[in-house]
Amino acid sequence: MSFSDHFSQVAQTYAAYRPHYPAALVDVLADHCAERGLAWDAGCGNGQLSVALAARFEQVIATEPAQAQLDAAERHSNVEYRCEPAEKSTLGSGSVDLVVAAQAAHWFAWPAYVAEVERVAKPGALVALVSYGIVEVEASASAIITHFYRDVVGSYWPKGREHVENGYRDLILPWPTVEAPAIAMTASWTREELLGYIASWSASSKLVATEGRAPFDKLHAELAAVWPSTSEHHEIRWPLTLRLARV
Repeated sequence: MSFSDHFSQVAQTYAAYRPHYPAALVDVLADHCAERGLAWDAGCGNGQLSVALAARFEQVIATEPAQAQLDAAERHSNVEYRCEPAEKSTLGSGSVDLVVAAQAAHWFAWPAYVAEVERVAKPGALVALVSYGIVEVEASASAIITHFYRDVVGSYWPKGREHVENGYRDLILPWPTVEAPAIAMTASWTREELLGYIASWSASSKLVATEGRAPFDKLHAELAAVWPSTSEHHEIRWPLTLRLARV
């Protein structure tokens, strides 16, 4: 099965600057599972969530169709990375206690993925979708980033991004819903770390490939004007969209 590869060209940047999911998210996922033998992290990217899940699950199988992403992933003794699509995994039937897709489900061929979840999940397994949208930072910088996100790179977001924007409401989980708490992901970053994160956006890489670095350099200058210190840290926040269901 073919897939649209939006991240191989920025895999190293993605690994360096993507935020890490909070322990509270892992605890919510683990605490809603009757057993914690095997977690499947579908579309794992560089394994930001995969390694965190290893603290609460005996084994994590993390699948990702882009080998460049897996080459940049953090290693862990309880995490096995496999280069394969979410819609056609090599997991055993009825073997998985937790099926989770973090910032990835909007890229999947949805009906095929749902069928694969049905195949690999144990009866009563938890299915989770996690996503986050535009970053939140202090007011003056936030306005600059919002303008860049919507007006500068907006036309470069690939199809599927609309699911992130609407909180995955159109990705139907055909199983009973489980109530999910409100959780936010946070980081304390310098201006350069924030810019590195923005550079990891698929839309940013397409913008630079098409128009050159001038728009990104303009963003750098605008942020430097309101955030002049290269060593000063600000709290960065991403409210998480968390949808849970039980097979």
